[in-house]
Amino acid sequence: MTSETYVVAYECVEDDESVLDYAIASAKKTGAGLHIVHILEWSPYTFLTPQEIEERHGRRKEELTRAKEALLEPAMARVKAAGVPVDGEIRYGSIAELVVAITKEVNGTMIYVGRSGMHSISARVFGSVPLGLAQIAHVPTVIVP
Repeated sequence: MTSETYVVAYECVEDDESVLDYAIASAKKTGAGLHIVHILEWSPYTFLTPQEIEERHGRRKEELTRAKEALLEPAMARVKAAGVPVDGEIRYGSIAELVVAITKEVNGTMIYVGRSGMHSISARVFGSVPLGLAQIAHVPTVIVP
């Protein structure tokens, strides 16, 4: 059993290949395991009708399944192939807040995140995911270029 768990905030964009590589290399040096986290942003849209909410809930399940198959499972396979213990999960919600919450849940000792995060206008207005993590995380946050 490993003594430490490093949480990897994984978006599956080009920068995340380097964040995953860096986290794998760090875990190998220290004997840590990785916990890969992918967060799908979700808004409750409380003004929707019951039928729209039900349809949206169905789409949410489909998105979770697709993200697991297309993003999480290949990333976990890559980590396993490198000989590093790994698990992971996908959730809906606010990215930085959930990554920090999950880090607490799994007793993570470090967070790894790519530097780019969100590329939208909201990132420019409200701040990026890496910046948010660096501000609210209770453990060291490594922002990988």
